[in-house]
Amino acid sequence: MVVRSWNLFHGNTVPPQRAGFLGAMIRLATADEPDVLCVQEVPAWALPLFTAGDVAARPRIGPIPITATLGHRLTRPNQGLLRSAFSGQGNAILLGRSLKVVSHSTLTLNPRRFRDGQARTLGLGAFARLAWAKERRIVQALRVANADGRTFLVANLHCTSYAGDHRIAEAELLRAAWFAVSEAQPEDVVVLAGDFNLTPYSKMLQSLSTQEWGFSEPGPGIDHILVRGAPSTPLRRWPDEQRVHDGRLLSDHAPVELDVE
Repeated sequence: MVVRSWNLFHGNTVPPQRAGFLGAMIRLATADEPDVLCVQEVPAWALPLFTAGDVAARPRIGPIPITATLGHRLTRPNQGLLRSAFSGQGNAILLGRSLKVVSHSTLTLNPRRFRDGQARTLGLGAFARLAWAKERRIVQALRVANADGRTFLVANLHCTSYAGDHRIAEAELLRAAWFAVSEAQPEDVVVLAGDFNLTPYSKMLQSLSTQEWGFSEPGPGIDHILVRGAPSTPLRRWPDEQRVHDGRLLSDHAPVELDVE
């Protein structure tokens, strides 16, 4: 089973353009029909294009779903500048035809009560607390089954990026890992994928690879796919030339992928 993860950067290129390239990104990421595609930073208006799409940062101009479409219209004149300012953004999972959804659930990674408790434990200052509260982050989980009845719990997350203190992302990752494991049944293969905003030197990432947790080794960057309950190949990162479209580099992240055996 091929599992792929990609932060779509709101459909932008590097450097950002006025135009958006989300459609080109989706076509590229699905051209070889991976079994599971996990994506992050998806504009809210595009979430219905996937098997499961969940809003993380809500549109700022009103309720969903009407303003997601309005936000798309407001953003279209300069996609690179406005990004998710009006449209909001979220996480999404697209499944191949061989997989069917058994259950779907989500968890907010940085609710206020959790932030307050962790901020006291970690001794975070006012600036770090404000940065953590700036944007809602989520993990979404799909329990899926293949034609042979084999089951998987796929969790797609996007942790907070805060260069001043990586412990914020680590706290969210631990919360996401507990959520994924608790949502899974004993027989499930658990897949934890997404933009962790943590390098493999993170103590939390290293902890997940120990026997106690049983996940596979992380990749070399900040985008990872961890597998528990089945052998998997090492993480592969797409070379930059593989995500070039009409001379433009799609997204500020490269897709990563691995095979679950």
